Amino acid sequence: MTRGPHVGAVGQITSALRHLIRTPELRGLLACNIVLGMAMSFVVPFLSLFCTTAVGMSLYGFGLFMTANALANIAISTWLAKRSDTRTSRRTLLAVASAAGALAYGGYAVVRDVWLLLVLGGLVLGVASLTFSQLFASARELVERSPVPKSEVPLYMNAFRMAFALSWTVGPALAALTLERTKFEGLFGAAAALYAVLFVGVLAFVRDNEPLHAAPGGEARAPATNVWRQPGVLAWFMALALMLAAHAMCLNNLSLLVLHVLGGTQAQIGVVFSLAPIFEIPCMLYIGALATRMPSERLMRGAMGLAIVYYVGLACVRSPEQIYPLQLLSAAFVSVTSGVAITFFQNKLPEQLGTATNLYANAARVGQTSGYLAFGAVAEHFGHRGTSVACALLAAAALGLTALPGSRRTPKAEV
Repeated sequence: MTRGPHVGAVGQITSALRHLIRTPELRGLLACNIVLGMAMSFVVPFLSLFCTTAVGMSLYGFGLFMTANALANIAISTWLAKRSDTRTSRRTLLAVASAAGALAYGGYAVVRDVWLLLVLGGLVLGVASLTFSQLFASARELVERSPVPKSEVPLYMNAFRMAFALSWTVGPALAALTLERTKFEGLFGAAAALYAVLFVGVLAFVRDNEPLHAAPGGEARAPATNVWRQPGVLAWFMALALMLAAHAMCLNNLSLLVLHVLGGTQAQIGVVFSLAPIFEIPCMLYIGALATRMPSERLMRGAMGLAIVYYVGLACVRSPEQIYPLQLLSAAFVSVTSGVAITFFQNKLPEQLGTATNLYANAARVGQTSGYLAFGAVAEHFGHRGTSVACALLAAAALGLTALPGSRRTPKAEV
């Protein structure tokens, strides 16, 4: 009897994956998602190295550079996301955003002037940043137009997110090899080429549909100015931003904790960072199936609780090996905050899927940028164990925000 739910979950996952692979449009979007993940995995891990060594920024200057880029990206992507729900087709915006990504990283390959990089990173990559949210909004619309039951949507969205994560299991290693052989010119050239491939994929696989919930006359049924008035949107946005800030701080802190506090080796750091994405692949699929049986907000709160346990565990470990099993907890809550959370925000704003998915992306930008900026000060004053405690406190604060009045209301679209 106890095996029933698990066997059912396996059947759900198998059926969903089969449907994704056999449906040409969904398969094409899945391929585009993998290409986008690969492009980002070539850039994100090496940006700090590029800015501090090749460009000559200080760590403080790098923090300001990333913050300015993030703010510009949020403003531009928010404006464009609104248009995707009202006036402009997602295919057009995806094509423009992909071309912008190719142009920006082509520029990164040759430009070393800080101000020109700021223009490329803030403005051109601000347009390119729309690719993530529009791919997931397009995927949601395709799934809703298909015969797939509405209750199965979280599983399909997590499967799309898993494809994005899958590219990160090999992307950074390929990027490191590319950097070693061709320096930053080759690294950013490869990223630009991947965005060019994405541009071709968008033209080939993405249908030029009108927004699913657009009303006649090109106006959305729910104005974007009302987004923050929706029950619990602001509280959940802030909670997710805090969770992702804690995660960014932890990622920066983990290698230093292993080396300087636990006396570990670089090989053990590699094991620690490899285990989480390995665990994330099955976790994303299983949690996606679980999200078809319970409200997404319950899973989100559970993820915040797991994050608290994980960060407290990191503060208490006495050897690198003790971190290995903890990475399963990391994979579990990351599978929720990077997968189910997308569906959760889309369910909050079902008639503004582009805006809703971009809301998630903006929470990620705010959280990650805050985490990067806060890490240095927290680690310097409280040490690496203290940084883990700070991460636990951020996760606890996120959980507290979800208990505020209005944040417990579950929208009708919610499972």
